[in-house]
Amino acid sequence: MRPRLSVYRSSKHIYAQLIDDEAGNTLLSASTLDKGLNLENTGNIEAAKSVGESIAKKALEKGIEEVVFDRSGYIFHGKVKALADAAREAGLKF
Repeated sequence: MRPRLSVYRSSKHIYAQLIDDEAGNTLLSASTLDKGLNLENTGNIEAAKSVGESIAKKALEKGIEEVVFDRSGYIFHGKVKALADAAREAGLKF
């Protein structure tokens, strides 16, 4: 079974988690709160792209290549789309 890439966004931040629904565990996560991203603004499309790249790199390091994208009810537009596109470009398949 493929893990689920779940996205949550607030007005100031965006968060992404890879979740194993069978075990009920979060496998890994990335957000604009991560220190390593060094973002000036955390609520914009550029920040969402950084989170998408970060979650994809972490997933590939753990050997996860395919996921199911869960937009959590958000419209696939703007920050959510930017995160998904960046994750795809960085190597995740969904």
